[in-house]
Amino acid sequence: MNGVELFLLGRTLMKIGEEALPTEGLGDQPTSVRTVLIVVSDVRAHPGSAVGEIATRTGLPQSAVSAGVARLREAGAVVTEPDSRDRRRLLIRPAPEISDRVEQVRSTSIDGALAKALDTADPQRVAEIVALLEEVARHLTPQALVRLRSEDVQ
Repeated sequence: MNGVELFLLGRTLMKIGEEALPTEGLGDQPTSVRTVLIVVSDVRAHPGSAVGEIATRTGLPQSAVSAGVARLREAGAVVTEPDSRDRRRLLIRPAPEISDRVEQVRSTSIDGALAKALDTADPQRVAEIVALLEEVARHLTPQALVRLRSEDVQ
């Protein structure tokens, strides 16, 4: 596998992940699932950040970050509070308790979306692929990205 193939695999896995997320009861949302996931992953890695800081780190426009934060706040995934040093800025943190919506998202299985992407109805085949993905996930944690970025700096 080369870098291009790995990148394309990552995009495919991302799309399957988006497909697996529950969307019932959300209605039309102006912010993409991908944007919301990028924002929440940044907030988890950098709690207490402002919208501008998240935009700088993620490369998303501030308007997209603001919309993602609004969706996450509505879902109970994050809380915001004024910055004590600059009351015009809001600081975003993960919510102290897991909301029902966050619990629903976290507990939703990828099996259906994965079976559809694999074009199979064989639950054993899906389980095998899920096990392989879990193995990769155990080795490629978010810390792997930190290691990649730290090597870029050297």
